[in-house]
Amino acid sequence: MNTRLGVLLPTNHSQWNDARRLVDFGVRAERLGYDSVWANDTLLGARVEPLAMLAALAPVTERVTLGTAALLPAFRRPVTAAQELASIDHLSAGRLVVTVGAGFPGRSEAEYAVSEVPWERRFGRLDDTVALWRALWAGEREFHGKVLRFDGLPDSTPSYRPGGPPIWLGGAGPSALERTGRLYDGWLPYPPDPAGYHAGLQAVRRAAGAAGRPGDAVTPALFVTVLVIDDVERGERQLDAYCRATYGLPYETVRTIQAMVAGPAERVAAALNRYTEAGAEHLVCRIAAPTLDAQLDQLELIAGIGRPATVSR
Repeated sequence: MNTRLGVLLPTNHSQWNDARRLVDFGVRAERLGYDSVWANDTLLGARVEPLAMLAALAPVTERVTLGTAALLPAFRRPVTAAQELASIDHLSAGRLVVTVGAGFPGRSEAEYAVSEVPWERRFGRLDDTVALWRALWAGEREFHGKVLRFDGLPDSTPSYRPGGPPIWLGGAGPSALERTGRLYDGWLPYPPDPAGYHAGLQAVRRAAGAAGRPGDAVTPALFVTVLVIDDVERGERQLDAYCRATYGLPYETVRTIQAMVAGPAERVAAALNRYTEAGAEHLVCRIAAPTLDAQLDQLELIAGIGRPATVSR
């Protein structure tokens, strides 16, 4: 199995003082051998908007996958978003992957409110939005879903690739697992232990089979927060500071929800390898460092640990 390695761009405004350096970060990741670079999406705090970020990277990179991890479609008009995504797909010559999500209870309600989208029926709205995008990219002129309904759709920008860019789902609840297997092209969760990841992946594959899809229809990926540092205790203190700055929660709480690891390169590599043994084929690493300069240092360290043992370069 050839596992792919990706990195999340530090688009949060607190981590940079010149947004153009984020483009350099993405170019540097490609030169270091990363397979993908990703941008996340939230209205809770200043950051570079993810689709703008990927559009900026498209013409200055040649090989890396450009992805969202994750995009929240509820924040955008669905027909306009389809055109924006198709445009990035063309600008990157088909290197776009779109991971989507519906937000997090206790955190995203305010984002929905300012986007003037109801929090209720958010999962149905998300699935309808993805289906609408695919219909628009294929040139269809009407769409009738459970939540979204349109007659007389305008002529829209087709996708670069037939069928559109792959669309992955972030989430690991029972409903998300079933919907991933039935409707999506990839799965990007962050379970805190490999056993939970393996169980979730099996559920996704069962749902895919029940929907008449082949076993490899869904790309299994993992979103994981990492920090390469010689001292484990110091690394976990830095993870605590990162979690408090990002979520307002201590590391001891966040680690029960998300995959996180800090320590020497060997410890980080071993943790990643446990997830690849559980079935993950694409690792998306979020670097737990507070500044862009520190992120750049980590970018080289993470690339330098090599791929997990199940991976060949």
